[in-house]
Amino acid sequence: MAKQLSILLIAAALLAGCRAGRQFPGNYYFQHEQAIIAIEKQYAQLTSKRLISLGFTDGAFRHVLTEMKTDSIRYVYEFNLSDPSFADTLTKYGYNAATCMSLLQNMKAIKCTWINKLDYYTDKEAKLLTFMSIRNNVRTSPFSPEKYFILTFYQQPQYYDENGVLLDRRNLRRARKINNEIFYRINEKVCYTVSAKFR
Repeated sequence: MAKQLSILLIAAALLAGCRAGRQFPGNYYFQHEQAIIAIEKQYAQLTSKRLISLGFTDGAFRHVLTEMKTDSIRYVYEFNLSDPSFADTLTKYGYNAATCMSLLQNMKAIKCTWINKLDYYTDKEAKLLTFMSIRNNVRTSPFSPEKYFILTFYQQPQYYDENGVLLDRRNLRRARKINNEIFYRINEKVCYTVSAKFR
């Protein structure tokens, strides 16, 4: 009897986990919509002249990994968020240090682990989208792997099927994959997926 009860409890936990996994992205986005939009705008301002990727490498959000990109070279640095040399390095490479530090504090507040620009093609034309990764702290069981809520921000409205799956513009019946993941509609310009990978 005890064994059967244990099996039932495990099954119930797994089913609850599936429901929580599906509900998390939409609920999280709408609860934090203003903060997410503010972060995306700050990042657009920071990257208006040159690209930079920013992410946290620890669970306490104290250490920052930066990838600063020029025409020919990519510089990768890791800093403690409170290290004064971090702001000096940002300024040296032509970034607005105050905007960057404010952006990182706002990312930390909503557990955003990574923000980046990715390129994609529409009708053979190269475009950029913003890619944002947020840690899902809702663990359904001690054994469940850590998951990340991935958001993508487009400059133009996108195409979706009747289930909200992001579609390739050139072939409206084919899902457009980003980093080999299928994305779903939040609104006409913002999509999401849940992934084991944070970048």
